Amino acid sequence: MIEFHTWKTPNGRKVAIMLEELGEPYKLHPVDFSQKQQFTPEFLAISPNNKIPAIVDTDAAGGPLAIFESGAILTYLAERSGRFLEPAGPVRFKTLEWLYWQVGGLGPMLGQFAYFAVMSKDPPNPAAIERFGAEVGRLLGVLEGRLQASAYLGGEQYTIADMASYPWMVGATTMMADALGDRLAGKPAIQDWMARVGARPAVQAGMAIPA
Repeated sequence: MIEFHTWKTPNGRKVAIMLEELGEPYKLHPVDFSQKQQFTPEFLAISPNNKIPAIVDTDAAGGPLAIFESGAILTYLAERSGRFLEPAGPVRFKTLEWLYWQVGGLGPMLGQFAYFAVMSKDPPNPAAIERFGAEVGRLLGVLEGRLQASAYLGGEQYTIADMASYPWMVGATTMMADALGDRLAGKPAIQDWMARVGARPAVQAGMAIPA
């Protein structure tokens, strides 16, 4: 069984979506940031970077296997199940390409922008807001271009790359929408993709975890 350690963040919801898509039983362990549970010795033994999500596969060959980092978890679960990632060939590497793009670019830049433009209690930092806002705008243009050319990020089929980007784009189009302003305008392919992905029952369920 998969033991799933998570909290209410886009990175956690990526893996929640995947687990719901797979439809297999898993055990949920909320890691409450308000109680600093990410710093407990028990959690650090699983995720030494004190970040969610993390999983433990209690049925792994050779004994229980702990994995942290959302991209690694999505890849592991895809290969373990044989779903949402091709075993070989160009589509596999397109999927991984866009998965790594999200992990290394879209997520971190949206996270920094959200902090400085929306969440920070400090006086506004115009330079940081402009720097991260400009980079987010560039990345949204890259995403729009990909989705104009392809129904999903990895190609014509829904994959772990879409699961990785979708929760962050929900944040961009809700809590960050006012701050992003015109950077979200004129992106119909992104809007269509979000509607397709967001209509999936497993995506809706995953976005609500933990309740």
